[in-house]
Amino acid sequence: MADPAAQPPHGATGVLALADGTLIWGRGLGAEGEAVGEVCFNTAMTGYQEIMTDPSYAAQIINFTFPHIGNVGANNEDVEATNPYALGAIIREDVTEPQSWRATRGFDEWLKSFDRIGLAGVDTRALTRRIRIAGAPNGVIAHRQDGKFDTEALIAKAREWPGLEGMDLAKEVSTRQTYKWDDGVWTLGQGYATHSANPAGPHVVAIDYGIKRNILRNLVNAGARVTVVPATATYDEIMAHAPDGIFLSNGPGDPAATGTYAVPVIQQLLAAATPVFGICLGHQLLGLAVGAKTSKMHQGHRGANHPVKRLGDGKVEITSMNHGFAVEVDTLPANARPTHVSLFDGSLAGLELTDRPAFSVQYHPEASPGPQDSHYLFQRFVDQLKVGK
Repeated sequence: MADPAAQPPHGATGVLALADGTLIWGRGLGAEGEAVGEVCFNTAMTGYQEIMTDPSYAAQIINFTFPHIGNVGANNEDVEATNPYALGAIIREDVTEPQSWRATRGFDEWLKSFDRIGLAGVDTRALTRRIRIAGAPNGVIAHRQDGKFDTEALIAKAREWPGLEGMDLAKEVSTRQTYKWDDGVWTLGQGYATHSANPAGPHVVAIDYGIKRNILRNLVNAGARVTVVPATATYDEIMAHAPDGIFLSNGPGDPAATGTYAVPVIQQLLAAATPVFGICLGHQLLGLAVGAKTSKMHQGHRGANHPVKRLGDGKVEITSMNHGFAVEVDTLPANARPTHVSLFDGSLAGLELTDRPAFSVQYHPEASPGPQDSHYLFQRFVDQLKVGK
């Protein structure tokens, strides 16, 4: 454990201060300042903009295991929300000039524009091993060009932060207003398809607990009309839109905390036999709604290379994951059966109800890690609604 009173090494303009007193020095980039949250790691080799803008990363600092982050710069298309929700990025190598024809600016400039902090020159492999052994710690990422830090205060701030367990973050990242979504998926040379929703297609109401834009695009691409409502929308407010089906989105925080207001609504939707499809936090909330339990994982699953086995036919999907909580499979009721399982640790990766038209997955099919191993889920859901319609 580092001495908090020790002077930073020569040239250090950034530091990660952990709750146990550890100080990890590096070179700051992006905005100056400090931010406190949970430190996790992500194993994806690409997609750092999508990762940083995924609302599921709210209150988290991401340690990227791939060393060359930021080398293709940043653009205005590869984003999952208007602003980055991750608090900071920890990377191994210094960010180079953008090496992509799609780049509109450098990663450093992009971080600055959104007041997000970066820390380069870190032994990210060592930090990853630490998280794998001891779990995801609370920490403060800080950047000052003059290299002057009150490290004792930073460590105290990390210790005082309560952690994600018991924290409802969905309300903070959710939309405040209901809106229509009709844009489709991205294609090379054309960008995102605009106004491509089928006016005669089934109507999906998506409950936004921290939704990613590409989920909405894939629902449209599968043939749905989409309306997005806030996380706190009531059953009556949702049904006023006359939905053919309900989508439960991904999102950050503890599902049990979000479930205090979300679960009763989902239970009403299930009682009305409204078709339901959930992803990530939506999967966890569906589990809670039928009586299962969720728990915080030791290190979580975050990356674009997670193998998941489909129990129905034994096929394996390469998936993208981002979650620190999981549904405990042995708490599922008799009317809920596992459909997918993680081949990394055997944790539940999907479920479906046997007496209601509802299913969910823990992973992110819209992130195209396979690249299209899991896209069938969107088509399955929308086709199910077409039959009902």
